[in-house]
Amino acid sequence: MRTKSLKKNKINVITLGCSKNVYDSEVLMGQLRASGKDVTHEAPEAEEGNIIVINTCGFIDNAKAESVNMILEYADKKERGLVDKVFVTGCLSERYRPDLEKEIPNVDQFFGTTELPQLLKALGADYKHELLGERLTTTPKNYAYLKISEGCDRPCSFCAIPLMRGKNVSQTIEKLVKEAEGLAKNGVKELILIAQDLTYYGLDLYKKRNLGELLEALVKVEGIEWIRLHYAFPTGFPMDVLEIMKREPKICNYIDIPLQHISDSILKSMRRGTTQEKTTKLLKDFRAAVPGMAIRTTLIVGYPGETQEDFNILKDFVQEMKFDRMGCFAYSHEENTHAYLLEDDVPDTVKQERANEIMELQSQISWDLNQEKVGQTYKCIIDRKEGGHFVGRTEFDSPDVDNEVLIDASKHYVKTGEFVMIKIIEATEFDLYGEPA
Repeated sequence: MRTKSLKKNKINVITLGCSKNVYDSEVLMGQLRASGKDVTHEAPEAEEGNIIVINTCGFIDNAKAESVNMILEYADKKERGLVDKVFVTGCLSERYRPDLEKEIPNVDQFFGTTELPQLLKALGADYKHELLGERLTTTPKNYAYLKISEGCDRPCSFCAIPLMRGKNVSQTIEKLVKEAEGLAKNGVKELILIAQDLTYYGLDLYKKRNLGELLEALVKVEGIEWIRLHYAFPTGFPMDVLEIMKREPKICNYIDIPLQHISDSILKSMRRGTTQEKTTKLLKDFRAAVPGMAIRTTLIVGYPGETQEDFNILKDFVQEMKFDRMGCFAYSHEENTHAYLLEDDVPDTVKQERANEIMELQSQISWDLNQEKVGQTYKCIIDRKEGGHFVGRTEFDSPDVDNEVLIDASKHYVKTGEFVMIKIIEATEFDLYGEPA
């Protein structure tokens, strides 16, 4: 039986996957709100509304399973009369729509990644061009994601993103500055620049890699104090960005540069367009140009043909480079990718063991690097209060994926959404403990 508290025509948007999906959900919600719709993001069950939109991820097996389970959960709720309508959008829907329509007929409609106007129409709203860049942000008020381009032109063998997101399409500098100004007016202090590939930004529009020029424009936006760079591809990295990073205090000394592997034979098979030698030189150039910058990377283990020797080369590299932050994934064999033609010959147990081994190595590196921070004072942004702690971050940490700075709320008060100077008094592998300086 339907509960009486269920609000009529309230739209609940559920987001799965990466920050790029978070951004897309925020744009969708901004459009719905502008059409006078009652919209909420991941509301608790009692308040969740009767119309559900699930923004899915289709990147690797685990993410696909999570998305499918969420769709099934709400298809079942619809069956039981607990919600009226279920719509599905995002990467999984883009990639597997015919299969999903066949297997889960109870969903009202499936939409791809470029069908926002059609999705809005199905929800009884109009797509408003004049709302360009206006979103209903779902992150804490002090930071927001800024998606500078969509899609990817890289030929990486393991990656299904071009199948789901298409070719690289950059946003103009003017549009992004306008969007940043709007976010700043709403209290956003930190912009996190995201794309499938920041390195490629501007090639389609300006016929050159133009991330540097974009940064020069964004640092002029009043109210924005931090600008953070996520997902830069190593091949063809525009080195002028490092000079701007060093010169401009607003640009965080931080970069997320997914390397995926380092063994030359694996890099070649992955079609990464680089070598161990070139990559090592690039990272050393980064550190020489911006001393003290934090480098985050992501690695894949268990790729087809990865031998113990390839894995040992990767381990030695991790040990040598001492990345500030790292994620490691077991390879996922994705249909319609170039690597799908190869035999997925590393057993799942070995993939998992290798991923665990890399992360264990990293946790020791992280412990050592964090101990060096004890006694130092850092400018921190305070994101939230959770349990007995205020939770903040230094410029070397991105939300949700990196270290957090924990401040004992029973002893100290700091204002959420504000910058505070914090002295680090203790550190573990992945957390720093501090007090106002």
